[in-house]
Amino acid sequence: MAGTAQAQKIEHIPAASIPAGTQLPVRTGGRTTSPDGNPPFTHQWPGIYWESRFRGTEVTVAFADPVNILHISIDGKRVDTVAKPGNSDVRISGLGDGIHEIRVEKATESQSDAATFKGFYVPQQNDRLPLGIPPVYSMEFIGDSYTVGYGNTAGKRTCTPDELWASTDNTKAFGPLTARHYGAMYQINAFSGRGIVRNYNGFAGDSLPQLYAYTVFDGQTKYVKPDWLQPQIIVIALGTNDFSTPVHSGEKWKNQDELIADYEATYVAFVKSLREKNPNATILLISYDPATSPQISTVRDRLKADGDGKVDFLEITGFTRNACDYHPDTDDDRKISDALIAFIDAHPGIWQGQ
Repeated sequence: MAGTAQAQKIEHIPAASIPAGTQLPVRTGGRTTSPDGNPPFTHQWPGIYWESRFRGTEVTVAFADPVNILHISIDGKRVDTVAKPGNSDVRISGLGDGIHEIRVEKATESQSDAATFKGFYVPQQNDRLPLGIPPVYSMEFIGDSYTVGYGNTAGKRTCTPDELWASTDNTKAFGPLTARHYGAMYQINAFSGRGIVRNYNGFAGDSLPQLYAYTVFDGQTKYVKPDWLQPQIIVIALGTNDFSTPVHSGEKWKNQDELIADYEATYVAFVKSLREKNPNATILLISYDPATSPQISTVRDRLKADGDGKVDFLEITGFTRNACDYHPDTDDDRKISDALIAFIDAHPGIWQGQ
């Protein structure tokens, strides 16, 4: 019998020792690292989420996170949002007796700092339940600030750093919107300001393909694809930062033509590396800007010429960009998601790996 998420009591309390045998099993979406595949989970990429099931009227969520905003939902209804919870717990009680589903979603981007999710626990061992059957579908999204949801809830274009942090909500970005439409698990691999070969305005730092190799941004913790992630579709949206400004004096490219050549060759190689690990996935390259569409469509054409029949290109334009630093707002996120849904629905064989 399913319970009800109504009439909760929510308490933010100091961290407590988790009683032996009361920690719930956890299904994780996104890139995390842990000693044995169980809590605690260290994370740094955006779009991370954790979910579990339990029986009874009470559950506790444990954090060690000084940097992020996180949403807590029970039975599909958001019941709390915590900001920079640090080393603390959130106890949710007063639930209807029965079986419940709980989910925690990371909203913010944390480029500089990793954080830890310590898991869920319940009052009694017999309140624990095994995880349900995982979703059949899974999706991967690779991109920059647009994929992050950079300042997307701000409702204005000029933001302080604090306002940018508070108004970034990846759960409302186009990737999670699209995945939720299909009931799919998803992984978000995005980092604001990064490109295929050149970051925004030419600033120094690893490109997105270089960052992609790691679970956290330490240059050491190599990413290993989890068993659950067998994406039927991989959406890549990279190029806006590469061509954000003309090439500056002192950069590695002497001119725009050299930058374009490097971009296209590196993008092709990156997609081929993804293809090796995901032989049956449709890989969709998207553009937000007609100025970058020729380069991205050329990448698609080169991949097809090399024998990849499961790569495609989609241009999406017409944004209001009424968010921080002229980024897409939540209406734009919905526009991108609707375009992706229309593409996927027009290619139903994607879900069968066809």
